[in-house]
Amino acid sequence: MAAAASLAVLLLGMVFAAAAAARLLQGGSPLAMACDSARLLLQQRVPTERPDALNLALAPLLYFALAVIGLSVVPLAPELVVARPDAGIVLWGACEALTVVAVFLHGWSANAPLPLIGAYRYVAVGLPTMLLSMFVLIGAALPAESLSLPAIVESQRDGWNLLRQPLGLPLFLLLGLTLSLRGPFDYGDSTDLAGGTQAEASGRARLGWRVAKLAMLVSFSAVAASAFLGGYLGPLLPPPLWLLLKSAAVLLLVLALERTLARTPPARMMTLLWVVLMPLAFVDLLVAGLGALR
Repeated sequence: MAAAASLAVLLLGMVFAAAAAARLLQGGSPLAMACDSARLLLQQRVPTERPDALNLALAPLLYFALAVIGLSVVPLAPELVVARPDAGIVLWGACEALTVVAVFLHGWSANAPLPLIGAYRYVAVGLPTMLLSMFVLIGAALPAESLSLPAIVESQRDGWNLLRQPLGLPLFLLLGLTLSLRGPFDYGDSTDLAGGTQAEASGRARLGWRVAKLAMLVSFSAVAASAFLGGYLGPLLPPPLWLLLKSAAVLLLVLALERTLARTPPARMMTLLWVVLMPLAFVDLLVAGLGALR
């Protein structure tokens, strides 16, 4: 029951994310997006010279699997969750870290210069962003006195974590841009590298990478909605519907940030991450800790 419901959330979220991205970012229609996907599905694959075929095939599967595993710790209702580990936040953090591995494998295995450059750039930016995420998630876990995501949701019955730690969700949204390779934090698949890790991908391989990116965006949105917006909590409507609505709001916010935030050179982004955003994450954790002591 829980697994089927979680799978339904993932599929609905991916369709919604694809349609929203087509409308907001490309100015097209969902029909045009579907036609482009069909074109990629039928397109002949053009391989590079001597690629690492095994890792090239495994990278999108690993990326998609990490999105599914991350979503499995998100409660859809008080007793409706696929996995209920005592340290669900730690499991999500492991999915974040392994995403760096999946993206790097995708760029490295193509045996081409632009994908490899994109892979190394993503590692450089992705790792400090993961640290930001862990600081703000620990802050969200402090009121619950638990690393379990269902416990974190239940601790927000008296008020969302968004109000307790105002910096938490904005900083966590940067992780969403990084995990799903979007906007100013997309240094892996960026246009200045002709698509980066997917520069040499074509046909079904390119479509599979797109699907995995959408799945990770949906998974991130559900985790963010649960950690900072109360997840399934809300009046009148069924709990799963509240989670869907809040996740959709987070997803649209990530797409809006992708469209509005300016790109910076990688070196400047590294300075921003380590010198500006990392101290802000410490401040957020301090505020959350002081609030939990009251």
